[in-house]
Amino acid sequence: MAFLTSTFGARTSEPEVFQLLSNSRRRETLTVLWQGKDELTLRDLSERIAATEAGTSPAPRPVRDSVYNALHQTHLPTLDRAGYVEYDHDRKVVRPSRDSRKLGRYMDTISPVGLSWGEYYRSIGIVGLCGVVASLATVPGFAAIDPLVFASGSLAVFALSTCYQLVSGPRSRLAGALSRLR
Repeated sequence: MAFLTSTFGARTSEPEVFQLLSNSRRRETLTVLWQGKDELTLRDLSERIAATEAGTSPAPRPVRDSVYNALHQTHLPTLDRAGYVEYDHDRKVVRPSRDSRKLGRYMDTISPVGLSWGEYYRSIGIVGLCGVVASLATVPGFAAIDPLVFASGSLAVFALSTCYQLVSGPRSRLAGALSRLR
């Protein structure tokens, strides 16, 4: 069984991680925290999550209040006890812990084309492979194109997509480092 080590040295099993991440507000909390500054006020965090849930910014007041109360009373204390955020209950300030990014591997993100990044990369590989095979098999329309063009093209798309994901991904270390430089 795989374990993650939290900030306080406690070991978190994968079933416990999945239980922790089973709530969409906890997942969204981590995503928002990974995107920005070192810390956020509970008010700012709840407004961002409420806007995501409502699909409008600013979200209606009842939605904002519901998110605020749920974060304050349940979700932030849960993430804090697990060691993945540091929540100051009195100041109502939250920041991701150093180990929180380890949870990113359990939260597959969606690429700009609407597929998860895993599905997107598999699609690039399959399309590139089919193009190479079709070219080598002299399938009409593909036979005129060198198989190296398909192989090189799919590798180039793969490389550019990887660079994009490294720079723009909310959970990427590079994105976190760049946001701290701003």
